[in-house]
Amino acid sequence: MALDFKWDERFDFAGFVAGPNAEAVAALKGAGTADRRRVIYLYGESGVGKSHLLQAACAEASAGGLTVVYLPLAQLVSRAPQLLQDLEKVDVVALDDVDRLVDAPEWQRAAFHLFNRLQDGGRGLLMAGLRRPKELGLTLPDLVSRLQSALALRLEKLGDEDKVLALCWRAQRRGLQLPKETARYLLNHRRRDTGYLFRLLAELDTASLQAQRRLTVAFVKKVLASDNGR
Repeated sequence: MALDFKWDERFDFAGFVAGPNAEAVAALKGAGTADRRRVIYLYGESGVGKSHLLQAACAEASAGGLTVVYLPLAQLVSRAPQLLQDLEKVDVVALDDVDRLVDAPEWQRAAFHLFNRLQDGGRGLLMAGLRRPKELGLTLPDLVSRLQSALALRLEKLGDEDKVLALCWRAQRRGLQLPKETARYLLNHRRRDTGYLFRLLAELDTASLQAQRRLTVAFVKKVLASDNGR
């Protein structure tokens, strides 16, 4: 298999602030070992943590000695769907970006047959998409039917205080100290989705290292003002 994709090991369960998504986190923990015939489908808008949780489940299963494949379909649908062949030999398969199959009928058929092979072999299958299976716009009814048989869990946006906790925890894991007032400033003056905020934190980390400054509100204001002037 010419699969050159690997989950990001920085995405683990310890680094995920569950907030209203505790049920999804609990379902995915041990998903590769407890009941591997169970199929789990996460859905929700961009930035709520679907990819993070899929990769966290992959990391946990791999650490437990299982073989795992994580496939970001958004990066794969331009390639041949034969990439999904023989994956029934893998203990846990994670298919991210299932919504990207809408305009790829050959991939839909390949995903349908993979679903069946994994089920027949008692393997684990974890998936994520933007919407419920019946709302994705997939053109292969049999695939929609299979996806609807999965345990579907909706991921919700974090509340503001949970986002503050998530930012501070992400900063701590990067070796940074992010005061809560600075995190709240970012929430109030920038886009509020966590994916964007985490990317912004990485940029502030670089700026902090270069300037040898702490992430105070004053310093963050200066950095953001400089970026806006470019």
